[in-house]
Amino acid sequence: MRLSRRGKITLRAVVALILAFIYIPLLVIVVEAFNSSRILKWPPPGFTLSWFGKAFESESAREALLTSIEAGLAAMLIAVVLGTLISLAVGRRSFFGRDSISFLVVLPIALPGIVTGVALSNTFTQVLGVSLSLMTVIIGHATFCIVVVYNNVVARLRRTSGSFEEASADLGADPWQTFRWVTFPALRSALGAGALLAFALSFDEIIVTNFTIGAGEETLPIWIYHNLFRPKELPVVPAVAVILIVLSIIPVYLAHRLSSDDAGLTPGRGAAAGDGSTAGPATIAETEAAAAH
Repeated sequence: MRLSRRGKITLRAVVALILAFIYIPLLVIVVEAFNSSRILKWPPPGFTLSWFGKAFESESAREALLTSIEAGLAAMLIAVVLGTLISLAVGRRSFFGRDSISFLVVLPIALPGIVTGVALSNTFTQVLGVSLSLMTVIIGHATFCIVVVYNNVVARLRRTSGSFEEASADLGADPWQTFRWVTFPALRSALGAGALLAFALSFDEIIVTNFTIGAGEETLPIWIYHNLFRPKELPVVPAVAVILIVLSIIPVYLAHRLSSDDAGLTPGRGAAAGDGSTAGPATIAETEAAAAH
């Protein structure tokens, strides 16, 4: 579809307004991180890098960062394993209730975070009698991180022909060999992108975390929220927020790179065929060699 000159100018203006609406508030935080005053005011009276040094010196901020990384990595691993297994069942098998299972898997990410947080907190403390801790945070994060991995992997499976797996079985490979040499190479980039997005989602989560974390423990988003109301730490908060933004951008950028071009999650029809035709002969040859052993 070709747009007129006026249409192109209008479209660019709309895109610019949308991007400004999204990113100007983040730019304000970045500028405030260099504010030389202990009081947050706009415009800043001067600029300094000292708050970043104080952020790295803050023991509570470092501990919160490590807690966020631990929770993100653990939730990501759980999501990768369970999300992949569910997607393989839904994407490669036909059975009664398949669509219902797919809906139930995706539902948690659509629910309000406060509802999920209250439900998990009550289940842990009242039904199971489990004390809130980092483990309950990880389980809580995994409930919605699974959705990201599942969506990526099941989308890739729907774009990948099952004929290669059938050929692998015909050549004598067992299910594990077929997964190792045929299925996994086709899903590798989708799994990587899903895992990175799951980590980013867990790393930034605050609502579910607030309801499932134990006493005396903080993730980095919780640390930022609590210190917004402490005048002594207030100037450090924007600096920590900028660090959090940078750390969040990295996995999202890597996931975007994995999901782009021919190796991505959303290739065109030609690219999807290219993936299959490129990977097919190699994986079948490897399957033959594995079956020969």
